[in-house]
Amino acid sequence: MIKTSYISKTVQELKPSGIRKFFDLAANMEGVISLGVGEPDFVTSWSVREAAINSLEIGHTSYTANAGMLELREEIAHYMKSRFHVAYNPAEEIIVTVGASQGIDIALRTILNPGEEIIVVEPCFVAYAPIVTMAGGVPVTVQALPENDFKIKAEQIEELITPKTKALFICSPNNPTGTQLGKSDLEAIAEVVMKHDLLVISDEIYAELVYDEGYTSFAAIDGMLERTILLNGFSKAFAMTGWRLGFVCAPKEISQAMLKVHQYAIMCAPTMAQYAALEALQHGMSDVEDMRSSYRRRRNYIVKSFNEIGLDCHKPGGAFYAFPSIKKTGLSSQEFAERLLLEEKVAVVPGDVFGESGEGHIRCSYASSMEQLQEAIKRISRFMERFN
Repeated sequence: MIKTSYISKTVQELKPSGIRKFFDLAANMEGVISLGVGEPDFVTSWSVREAAINSLEIGHTSYTANAGMLELREEIAHYMKSRFHVAYNPAEEIIVTVGASQGIDIALRTILNPGEEIIVVEPCFVAYAPIVTMAGGVPVTVQALPENDFKIKAEQIEELITPKTKALFICSPNNPTGTQLGKSDLEAIAEVVMKHDLLVISDEIYAELVYDEGYTSFAAIDGMLERTILLNGFSKAFAMTGWRLGFVCAPKEISQAMLKVHQYAIMCAPTMAQYAALEALQHGMSDVEDMRSSYRRRRNYIVKSFNEIGLDCHKPGGAFYAFPSIKKTGLSSQEFAERLLLEEKVAVVPGDVFGESGEGHIRCSYASSMEQLQEAIKRISRFMERFN
């Protein structure tokens, strides 16, 4: 019998991901339609897969530079400049990571001293607060409210700032709400950041998946380039989740410090995935547009359908998630998700796993075929009839 004392108290106290619980339940049931998976239903473009295969066939199987292939970093720099109007030196300010998740990890381990605080905007991706904790920091959550369509207000952030506050952690478009912060929203937050001399960790993994207005990177706001650690990657926009490839852009001093953590923990990202990413950036943008158009149609359908069957749902500006309210049923998010799965075989994620402000909602990914979405809505509608 292994003693629990062998395991750190920090890890012992971490809660398992609430998302996995429902994936595991659904995996053991036949006929389940899953709206829970946070990944594209598209297959990686053939030209991208072919580039990876070709890299193997010609023998590119060695390590790359710790920060990633310079050619890829140069292409990322060009992409960030042309698409989002932010300029980075590819030699010193960009690191290719094992997914954006590793970027989060090395960013927090680089900037945090024990006990320093990171303000985390909730609802949010389930990993943010646990990674802050594992890096020795203290996550301080601020709740984006449903009545504001889950847009965080600058004054809410400012109320939580203390002498221990090191940085603000935001994600736009957001997982799980799909909420996109516009330029004016970001400018208001930037004023608070400047006033209190903070850093910002900006998760922009869904930047290409926006539907109603242009995208503004936090780093593009006046004065924010030198204060922002920008996280992005290839998983969502290029349908490359399994390739595990992301990147971090940050000012030289921060980026080079992060590189120390990266090189000791990882060495470098997978070589064949880097060749695939290079092809994606050089020739894959038309595929991104095709996927974005498909997601836009699905978003419009599922949001309209939720509202018609009595689940109030704001129209998300980006990502591929809808976040309808289930409060009218009188059930908690957990109860609703469990009953829906058992009674109608539709898997969704209870909103409370993304933070307290997510209670009373469910996250539904519309990265599924229209046929599956239509059948899921039919089943959810039937389920909702039991509460009339």
